[in-house]
Amino acid sequence: MKFFPFIGFLFLVSLFLSSVSAFSPTGSIRHRVKFIIGEGEENLGQWKSEFTQVAPAPGPKGMDVLILAANRTNRPDILRGFQRYRGGWDIADQHYWASVGFTGAAGFILAALWFISFGLALVIHLCCGWAITIKGKGSNHSQRICLILLISFTFAAATGCILLSVGQDKFHGQALDTLHYFVNQSDYTVQTLRNVTEYLSLAKTINVTRIVLPSDVMDGIDKLNVDLNTAADTLSEKTNENSVKIRRVFNDVRLALYVVAAVMLLLALVGLVLSVLGYQHAILIFVITGWLLVATTFILCGVFMILNNAISDTCMAMGEWVANPHTESALSNVLPCVDQSTTNQTLFQSKQVVTNIANVVNEFIYNSANLNITQGSPGYYNQSGAVMPSLCYPFDSQLQERQCTDQEVSSANASMVWKNFECEVSESGICTTVGRVTPEIYLQIVAAVNESYALEHYTPL
Repeated sequence: MKFFPFIGFLFLVSLFLSSVSAFSPTGSIRHRVKFIIGEGEENLGQWKSEFTQVAPAPGPKGMDVLILAANRTNRPDILRGFQRYRGGWDIADQHYWASVGFTGAAGFILAALWFISFGLALVIHLCCGWAITIKGKGSNHSQRICLILLISFTFAAATGCILLSVGQDKFHGQALDTLHYFVNQSDYTVQTLRNVTEYLSLAKTINVTRIVLPSDVMDGIDKLNVDLNTAADTLSEKTNENSVKIRRVFNDVRLALYVVAAVMLLLALVGLVLSVLGYQHAILIFVITGWLLVATTFILCGVFMILNNAISDTCMAMGEWVANPHTESALSNVLPCVDQSTTNQTLFQSKQVVTNIANVVNEFIYNSANLNITQGSPGYYNQSGAVMPSLCYPFDSQLQERQCTDQEVSSANASMVWKNFECEVSESGICTTVGRVTPEIYLQIVAAVNESYALEHYTPL
């Protein structure tokens, strides 16, 4: 019985598959995904604290930019003679991909070594007839040992196939979790754009005792909403397109590893049966096929490591970007973003609308609510009592943030403060108790303030 060629092959296969499953890179991905998804709300909280800040325009060439994941991506660059790459995370840069590709070099080198060394051994075996035939005295004992080794290595190879399948399945799931997070953030941004459009449209409906926004402001809102809707559609379309491409790559790698593991398992089991039955020529065919499959698996292992490092780089880059969302970085050139002119126009228009809403509300407070109008005069509804505080202007004449005075109320607490100035009314709408606003007017000014609050706090995002 010539067990030894197949026993040696199974030994190498089992050793390789076990090692692949052992260094399966799911642990680092799991940590990154946990950071991004599990702590996403905390990270976004830091972002949300900057809602009232205006995002600066990207600086011209020569200005400092944020280098994302700088320490992690400091790797040898194949395209530059293995010099260190220091450009940080930037998937639009071929030198970044060259540095990431270097992380899979071990798999590719092992594939070449395996292909050459095992190929030479196989050629020598076939040409020189180096085989060990068990005959004569003590052959039964030797055959039992060979059979035990054959079964043991077959079991090890089968275990390695199963571990490889389970390990890559975990990696696949965690990689898709990361991709799902990015898609969700894009969807969140799209929804924010939709919300801003709705806020601006609702601002056109503000009416406090027939006091409305100026007509030029309403025309500006209509034009801006067209740009915002176009930006939201583009962002959603590009995100879905990129998501499909990335998902296809992950699925292809997953399928390839599944096929390799399944074929390896089949070869190990069928080879065991053929070895026991003594079909040496059939065994040779299986050994050659397995030799090529192991080389293929080494190559896939290198691709596996490249994907792992690229995803880990992206997770770290996203974490740093979340901490500095308004800083110019490589992410600014990769993500489909709203163009700068639309962004600036949105911020300007929203501040202008907020200021005009305060004008509308305060015009009513100064010229109607806080005046002791005599009965029979226009605007009379028997208003009386202490004067109402006016609504705070959050921006000055240059549309820069300003602090509210003690005589003003902010949009955040205006509804609670003004509730104390609401009177009870008769069927004709005249106040029957002390107060400065009727319930109907109170609802009108609160609606205006809520609209102002939404634009003031959510548009900068």
